[in-house]
Amino acid sequence: MRLRRPIVASLSVALCFVVVAHAAWALAADDVVQVDAGAISGQRVGNDPAIRVYKGIPFAAAPVGKLRWQPPQPVASWRGVRECTAFSSICPQLAYPAGSVYVQVPQPQSEDCLYLNVWTGAEKATADGADEKRPVMVWIHGGALTRGSASIPFYDGEALARKGVVLVSINYRLGPFGYLAHPALTKESAHGSSGNYGVLDQIAALEWVRKNIGAFGGDPQRVTIFGESAGSWSVCALVASPLAKGLFERAIGQSGGCFAPMQYLKLARHGAPSGEEVGEGLAKILGCDQAADPLEAMRAKTAEALVAAAAKDPAQARMRAIVDGWVFPQEIAKIYADGQQNLVPVLVGSNADEGTSLAGAMAPTSMDGFLGATKKKFGDLTERFLKVYPTTSDSDVREAFLHSFRDERFTWEMRTWARMMQKAGAKSYLYYFSHVPPRPDAAKLGAYHAAEIPYVFNNLSKTPWGNSPSEQALAEEMSACWVCFAANGDPNGGGLPSWSAYDAEKETYLEFGNAKIGTGAALLKAECDFFDAYAAAKHAEN
Repeated sequence: MRLRRPIVASLSVALCFVVVAHAAWALAADDVVQVDAGAISGQRVGNDPAIRVYKGIPFAAAPVGKLRWQPPQPVASWRGVRECTAFSSICPQLAYPAGSVYVQVPQPQSEDCLYLNVWTGAEKATADGADEKRPVMVWIHGGALTRGSASIPFYDGEALARKGVVLVSINYRLGPFGYLAHPALTKESAHGSSGNYGVLDQIAALEWVRKNIGAFGGDPQRVTIFGESAGSWSVCALVASPLAKGLFERAIGQSGGCFAPMQYLKLARHGAPSGEEVGEGLAKILGCDQAADPLEAMRAKTAEALVAAAAKDPAQARMRAIVDGWVFPQEIAKIYADGQQNLVPVLVGSNADEGTSLAGAMAPTSMDGFLGATKKKFGDLTERFLKVYPTTSDSDVREAFLHSFRDERFTWEMRTWARMMQKAGAKSYLYYFSHVPPRPDAAKLGAYHAAEIPYVFNNLSKTPWGNSPSEQALAEEMSACWVCFAANGDPNGGGLPSWSAYDAEKETYLEFGNAKIGTGAALLKAECDFFDAYAAAKHAEN
């Protein structure tokens, strides 16, 4: 920890609706902020000197030693001013394979990774934020709950902060560190629970935001959580969890819902082992299952050993949020179906070509292979599936596979989310991102999984394809819709495209397309209706 004395200066900002108009800014500023654990300082290092950024703020104690596989604990206080000018290490994980569109520059890894980052254009740092009270957006990164971090360049918050929000991005424990369940962990828990540590990290970060964001000019009563892929799964889960109640007022989900059957802590259901059984499998791979104290032996293993062990067994891919009776008292789909979720406005959607970057290598190459896999998976529903996704030759198979993958994992999940919220009495807005970024491999990828992120963050300058006027126009409008929703719980206003709230009868949505932004209805209805039937059958099992 680096300590220094504060630098004192001043600056001013005018906020107009959700867009900040800038005057001349001094480069020096009073960037020292008091949070609950001590004083911190940040920087002005972006293109706009009005924006202060604080990187690597601890929101929980390092989850190491005895704290590995424990709920997040409070941060120890410090004296002096802690410099928060660099991102923390990322949580332990495997790198994406070479050739993946998601490959990032390698970053230092450490279990000491529970840190967050803040971007703000507020003029003054005040104890209660009374001078500003800007809407707050908290970003939860994706990566299948096994990869990713808050420090990926696309997630830079400067552009959104310029539009008038206080932007927060967070890390959370991943893979076997974030989602391991085990009988010994359940036994030592005061709640009779294990697993879900990554979710608890996210909740701890939101509690930190509630306590401290006023010091950055943010409104603690106007917090929006948003995320993509596993970050969107996490948002969906937080909306369901009773432990997150009151920590946010709106939610945005981008390509990731959580309405498929879940794993249980102790019960093997839906054709899957229990969470504890999966954890015992990891202990066996590590050679800890026969130790006098398997948990102590597992805690003695290095982070690298845990990551490597989890990668050896496909069953470890099941390690994610589970029904534990505490964080999730029931399956998330049932919590929503019963109207027991946190009733907040939601904005949710998906992309037109989700499968190209995720499942292209898994696509069958022949009719026989496709039909065999279809019958094995869908059983009595096979005939109906083939009417929705018809194939007449080997050349049709890849498209049918990728479309069905897209709709099962994303289109259906997001429609379900919008429907569940609307049915419970909360406003929901559905979108479809069909714009194809002008990458060199655009013909292959289309509107691929995560393609919308640089547009949402208005960070096209950080992409390989740059920001031509037409691309920048889309990014300006899309990011403005997100900020407007965060500010008001409604993405309409300020000259933005008209966006009707979702209605289960009209099934309205807004499409962000190549030619224009426009409204539509009944998005991929036959496809989503099929997966309604399939989900009902799966939930009925066991």
